[in-house]
Amino acid sequence: MRPEREPRTGEGTRPSPAVRDRDDDLSVLFGMSTALFASMAGPAHVLEAANPAFFTAIGGGQRERTGVPLGDLMPELEAQGFLRLLDQVYMTGERHVGRDTRVVIGAGSRAREAYFDFTYEARRDAGGNVVGVRMIGVETTQAKHARRLAAEQRALLEQIARQAPLPEVLEGMCRVIEELSPDVIVSVLLADEEGRRLHHGAAPSLPAFYNQAIDGIAAGEGVGSCGTAAHRRRMVIVTDIATDPLWDGFRELAARAGLAACWSTPILGREERVLGTFGMYHRTPRAPQDADLALAGMFVDTAALAVERHHAERDRRMADAREKAARDDLSYLLTVSTALAGPLEEGQTLRRLAELAVPALAPLAAVDVLEAGRVHRVAAAAVTGRARELLASPGAAREFLETEDDAVARVLATGLTEVARRTPAGPGPWEELGVTGYLCVPLMDRELPFGVLSLYATDDAALDGHRIALAEEVARRAASAAHNARQYAQRAALARDLQTGLLLPDLPDVPGAQMAAFYHPAGQGLDIGGDFYDVFPRGDGSWSFVLGDVCGRGAKAATTTALVRHTARAVAPLLDDPVAVVKAVDRALNDRNAQQNNGFVTLVYGHLTPAGDGLAVELVRAGHTLPLLLDSGHTVTPVEAHGGLIGIGVPPRLDAVRFTLRPTESLVLYTDGITECRGENTEQYGDARLAKALASTPAHPSAAEIVRKLTEDIRAFTDGRRVDDDQAALVVTAEGP
Repeated sequence: MRPEREPRTGEGTRPSPAVRDRDDDLSVLFGMSTALFASMAGPAHVLEAANPAFFTAIGGGQRERTGVPLGDLMPELEAQGFLRLLDQVYMTGERHVGRDTRVVIGAGSRAREAYFDFTYEARRDAGGNVVGVRMIGVETTQAKHARRLAAEQRALLEQIARQAPLPEVLEGMCRVIEELSPDVIVSVLLADEEGRRLHHGAAPSLPAFYNQAIDGIAAGEGVGSCGTAAHRRRMVIVTDIATDPLWDGFRELAARAGLAACWSTPILGREERVLGTFGMYHRTPRAPQDADLALAGMFVDTAALAVERHHAERDRRMADAREKAARDDLSYLLTVSTALAGPLEEGQTLRRLAELAVPALAPLAAVDVLEAGRVHRVAAAAVTGRARELLASPGAAREFLETEDDAVARVLATGLTEVARRTPAGPGPWEELGVTGYLCVPLMDRELPFGVLSLYATDDAALDGHRIALAEEVARRAASAAHNARQYAQRAALARDLQTGLLLPDLPDVPGAQMAAFYHPAGQGLDIGGDFYDVFPRGDGSWSFVLGDVCGRGAKAATTTALVRHTARAVAPLLDDPVAVVKAVDRALNDRNAQQNNGFVTLVYGHLTPAGDGLAVELVRAGHTLPLLLDSGHTVTPVEAHGGLIGIGVPPRLDAVRFTLRPTESLVLYTDGITECRGENTEQYGDARLAKALASTPAHPSAAEIVRKLTEDIRAFTDGRRVDDDQAALVVTAEGP
């Protein structure tokens, strides 16, 4: 701010009559104006004349007098530099202009901050000499406050727009009002969802004990200014708390807080819903001025906007939370279903159930089942190993059904869920585990309970309605999985029994030969293998051997393997030619009716006859993988034998191959389930790896050593993964001398 200057033309101490007349005219001109005018004479700046607006601005009262140096009338101007400015204008004659200048008027508790636009200009006599200083100005305090109010309003709106926390917005609003109106103490109370009670929102200048005391007051008639305003839905003005009946229940509290007056405006949202109250307190009894009411009206609207924006954001977050919870529930249920969908036995299924329940549903979980009239704890899970041991201990479960004080027994008896927010009745490590509640959900099979999923809550995890519903759905899925696992086990047992009848439990002792076999069905016993092998005597000192693969799996494949084996056993003693035996099997397959027909069969069939130089072998290959010959030098050679599939309705063209298996040499028959199994990178095992595994056996291996090497190599290749097809191998080794 640069002062405007004019040339100095002279000095003087007494104004001439012409100067006095001009100042009198100015005094008349500014007499009733809101502009400030004052005329000062001499270097002491003696106040000669001033209009009423000037005296009002400087505090009125004892200060409404002339003939006194301005420094004596307003001593606070000295420290603020205004007297030096007067001296400068008086001495130089140059005008000084101040814009929006801050002035503290008065001292102590009566001091007030004000802002002025003003001009100091020299007063001159007829000769041009400076005889005093004239001040003309206007107070800009209200305009400045209005600008600041608008700026603060914009700042609050920006806070609301960027979704600042509601307490931050409300406290900032309170502080702005208290700075603009220093005598005011502002409080904002927020209504609950029903609009029946008011809770603390913001009141930075009220004592903490007062805020705590009024937190949760009712919105009703006679409940102070704020409770009554919320009830009436209009402004309530109490000019003297000490005498107003609305404050009968809070008068002593207000006195302790030093509050004497309060007017409160309800904060109303859309559809006139009460969002809260906006209270303005004073420490002396007084009524609100127009400025107070305007200020309240402005900030009530801002508060309503902030509260409604907060409610909208809260509702959005709650909706997002519900949506996320629903997604999490679906994801969790999908995880549960996936984990229980595998080929598990019943015990594994129930143990998996307990593990899946922790910590998603509760920090502690147990599963009990009813067997032969007794309750057995089959699974326990916890967030710590020690807690799991305690929950799995005999003292945590009962074997006998005692329905009076045992929740598990009651649920098994009724088939109904039971929940309680207390420690379970009866003995148990409940105190050590910190159990504060439990939930017992029945596991149902055909509308009858066979087990119970028990969830135990601690101080850190409560069992609410959401968890109860989720636990019941998990229990339903687990019960279904356990039922399927039970059926799976029964079918697997049946399949194993049937397979036992289809496969020889032990290979016979063949003179001059060692025999070993390997069989690994796909499907862990549920799918009866389509691969088969057999070794049996022909009655003339020779032996028949066969290894084959039936198209498909299951019961039809089992019946086909039985047909092939039994047909071969029946005709082999009667037919010396292996080709004739295979053709007899082909006729038997083709004679099946349409319902029994399960497709084609591949096999290798042959005769073994002990000889002086080893074993005489005559074999036929019908569409099967080539047999392999492992000689004494560990060279692996395929046995070339030609022949087509059997059981397809077309007579096969078959040729027999004859050779001698020398001592320590081995004949290896295998199914394509071995060469076509896959490793981690989907690569097939293949013929080359099979030959390499056979060649890596020790010198002069026995049939059992060859089978062991082969199974170890296959297991290492598949890394324990489940195979998709049956695997079978038969090894014949000629004994050494």
